[in-house]
Amino acid sequence: MTLRASPGTTAGVYDRQARAYDASRSRALFEAGWLQRFAATLPPGGRVLDLGCGAGEPIAGWLMAGGFAVTGVDLSVPMLEIARARWPGGDWRRADMRALDLGETFDGIVAWDSFFHLAPDAQRACIARMARHLAPGGTLLLTVGPDAGEAEGHVGGEPVYHASLSPAGYATCLEENGLRLTGFLAEDPDTDRHSVLMARKI
Repeated sequence: MTLRASPGTTAGVYDRQARAYDASRSRALFEAGWLQRFAATLPPGGRVLDLGCGAGEPIAGWLMAGGFAVTGVDLSVPMLEIARARWPGGDWRRADMRALDLGETFDGIVAWDSFFHLAPDAQRACIARMARHLAPGGTLLLTVGPDAGEAEGHVGGEPVYHASLSPAGYATCLEENGLRLTGFLAEDPDTDRHSVLMARKI
């Protein structure tokens, strides 16, 4: 299959489609099962990095409602503008997860529907960066692909790049960065067929 999208085109798509994406983004919270499992590993009021937070709904909103201190990071300025309008007192920052260097640590990091836009080598490098941003015992929650490969999704009718390592490839990369895989489910039927990975910093 010839891909029309590349990792370098993703930010532009979300810039152009920010309002359309936000309007169509499901608020059904099919993510709730995994979010509850993630939240159960965190201290009350713990610090969470929502990496690729978009406009903040529903992930950041769910976490903030649960009393967690959320820092939302995204590359798309229009997405962040929507998040800031919703929660003016929130901690919303523009940054590229491929060059993540916030100089602080978090009790948990979630990258739902964002991390898989990176190329495989960039994913490996990003896992190392995320590990450095996790406090000891911190939890990582990602959506990935069911197996190694590249694919194409769509946002507002525009193609966007997706990629994944194999489950074994993720397990190895996590171990190399001081993280232990604690959960993986390919195409989980309870999460609209997302493939979900969870890990803990040793």
